[in-house]
Amino acid sequence: MADLRLEELTAQTIVAARNLALKPGQEAFIAPETYVHVEPDLDPAGSWPRVILDGDHLVGYVMGTFDPDATEDYLKAALWRIHVEADAQGSGVGRFAVQALADEARRRGFERLTVVWASGEAGPEQFFKAVGFEVVGETPTARTSAR
Repeated sequence: MADLRLEELTAQTIVAARNLALKPGQEAFIAPETYVHVEPDLDPAGSWPRVILDGDHLVGYVMGTFDPDATEDYLKAALWRIHVEADAQGSGVGRFAVQALADEARRRGFERLTVVWASGEAGPEQFFKAVGFEVVGETPTARTSAR
């Protein structure tokens, strides 16, 4: 994974991004219930969808959202989705994407980036902790972390 780069999500890349093959069990963690409830209220102008390419091969998708006026702090600068092709997991693609999103958050004046996830055996908790997120809150269905 030496030639990683981000590109804006386009009509040409959306199908490939939606069809990324995940590891078994990961599908259940794509959209935490907390996000599903507030997603209709997202300001489209603040969304930051990007595909992750290794050379010419699409290996992942990341979406952040930026809304300084969000009513909840965890929605002001948030990692909304991250999907990495099953065969590319563990090779730095996810770390690259989270770092790029954190850089964009700082560029926009945010001091912290948050993520919400549901806990579970095939869930993303270990990944989020490995890339620098720390648990700052917890509900019966999700954890909130910041970096």
